[in-house]
Amino acid sequence: MNDRLAQTVALCRRTGTYGALLFADLDNFKPLNDNYGHDAADLLLIEAANRLKHVVREVDTVARYGGDEFVVIVSELSHERSEAHKQAEQIAVKMLSRLMEPFVVMLPSKHNSIEYVCGASIGAVLFSDDKEHEEIVRYGDIAMYKAKEAGRAQVVFYEES
Repeated sequence: MNDRLAQTVALCRRTGTYGALLFADLDNFKPLNDNYGHDAADLLLIEAANRLKHVVREVDTVARYGGDEFVVIVSELSHERSEAHKQAEQIAVKMLSRLMEPFVVMLPSKHNSIEYVCGASIGAVLFSDDKEHEEIVRYGDIAMYKAKEAGRAQVVFYEES
């Protein structure tokens, strides 16, 4: 993920376009893990990753950051900040919509399945040539926690004050 982010930052510097990092944390994931075990939780994480991969283009990156967190790196957005913001927001809303759909999780030990709704809180940060990749991830994480604090199941962009 760090290598892909560094490549995307370099691409933005070369082309003068914006990129975006979308930091998604699954809401309501812990009860699944606690009630049905790690195997069921792992299956949900795999399905969440697949859903995210189908929302973005092949040139974009989906990575599991840790636990129930995913990072999506979107490259080659507009040269104009306001248009890039709209493009990134459209992608984040699609991610949110796909992650809000119920997951059907097979329970390996019980040979049956459950339907489980997670949702997500998504923090977003735009970048061009003005940020290093370490601070981009930190800003995405800050925005994601603001989305959680604001009631979850939403997208919040990091805005520098």
